[in-house]
Amino acid sequence: MVAHAYTVAFEGVEARIVEVQCAVTPGMPAFSIVGLPDKAVSESRDRVRGALSTLHIALPSKRITINLSPADLPKEGSHFDLPIALALLAEIDILPKDAVAQAVALGELSLDGALIPVIGALPAAMAAASENRALLCPAASGAEAAWVGGCQVIGAGGLMDIIQHLTGRTPLPPCDPGEVQMPAATTDMADVKGQERAKRALEIAATGRHHVLMVGTPGSGKSMLAARLPGILPPLTPSEALETSMVHSLSGLIEAGGISRHRPFREPHHTASMAAIVGGGRTAKPGEISLAHNGVLFMDEFPEFPRAVLETLRQPIETGEVMVARANAHVTYPCRFMLVAAANPCKCGHLSDPARACSRAPHCGEDYMGRISGPLLDRFDLRVDVPPVAFRDLDGPNTGATSAQIAARVAAAQTVQRARFADTPNLTHNADLQGELLDTATALDTDARALITQAADRFGLSARGYHRVLRVARSIADLDASDAVSRDHVAEALSYRLPQTA
Repeated sequence: MVAHAYTVAFEGVEARIVEVQCAVTPGMPAFSIVGLPDKAVSESRDRVRGALSTLHIALPSKRITINLSPADLPKEGSHFDLPIALALLAEIDILPKDAVAQAVALGELSLDGALIPVIGALPAAMAAASENRALLCPAASGAEAAWVGGCQVIGAGGLMDIIQHLTGRTPLPPCDPGEVQMPAATTDMADVKGQERAKRALEIAATGRHHVLMVGTPGSGKSMLAARLPGILPPLTPSEALETSMVHSLSGLIEAGGISRHRPFREPHHTASMAAIVGGGRTAKPGEISLAHNGVLFMDEFPEFPRAVLETLRQPIETGEVMVARANAHVTYPCRFMLVAAANPCKCGHLSDPARACSRAPHCGEDYMGRISGPLLDRFDLRVDVPPVAFRDLDGPNTGATSAQIAARVAAAQTVQRARFADTPNLTHNADLQGELLDTATALDTDARALITQAADRFGLSARGYHRVLRVARSIADLDASDAVSRDHVAEALSYRLPQTA
């Protein structure tokens, strides 16, 4: 008789159910694991053997075979320890086979029998819920998994606790979800003195989730502005929070089981590799663009990133997902993020100051910004110059709206968007508008149509650029609580694009 336990294997953010089969047969004593296990899974036999020895459970002097089915699915990670141990204990009649088969289990075992938390508890709980099974996991992972709500989550401190629970001697209570994390705001847009045009551009970008490129001299406040962007974004909706947390769960970024309602803000260094930005590595893990899902990806010193990395961003920006292809894995991660890029106008950064510019000006600026290809540059909805702030402005009081005031305007505009997209659940922001819906949402009057047509002819806007201007104009109209997109809205949208395309 073969005992069965269940666990999961991860393919991107999806957790696939894996059946753990255990057979104890006559023959030379051996403990083998088959079914495409990686090194961590193969080493489970030693951790399981050590944990059972600590609990004074002797293994039979027979041949023990563990099969992980489906056998052609790669199995990776130390979370296979617990289901392997449960299947083995069921096979030697220490645990009831039906109780073990009714749960999905994951957890790493230490040699003393304690359960060590593992990544991926949240997607594992969703897989368990889809199979109508309970989830057995380490106690430290229980609060995270309990957010799913569709299955019973049992967290245990060690293997002995699981044994006592499954045999009915000491049942364990279900885990409660962790606390909702809402980090306190430590920065405010009002702290940035001057730069009113850049603040306005970020407000428009936050409204419609538009991509922004800021170009300015060193010290003009580009990074300072970007760091305050999360403070004007509305909190994640419950569905967005769960979707984002699934990616973070696979990367081990969820602390104490708490799910954050704060939008992610990722700022990778320009020396980051392709795998770090896009995703990949030996196990095809999510990269920065996926960790920024439903949030902001800030790339400072944008032209300094490797050209191959920048070009790889083009497709994810358009599709909202990225496929990481490796010889042993093809996984897809979501990556609907708002890209905020910052760049100096040239290598030295002082192209606009004749007294400080290098001897190669203005050609140095053309060469430096030329590192950003035209197709990638065309994907930025807003491009704003960030000039240096005068010293007299730095000595004055704070000016402009606070982050709370801007956030209120953004939230009101996004309420209008949600009503517009009520019948199209796949669309959430103005940046997603396309086709007939774009034409309907941005119906222009005669003056507005004449203006954008004249600008497109004069400055050679591409079809993509033309549509992006319309989307930005729609967001500006939403901020003005206007149903129609007027000439003024189109003119402002064009002002954030034409200086870089002329």
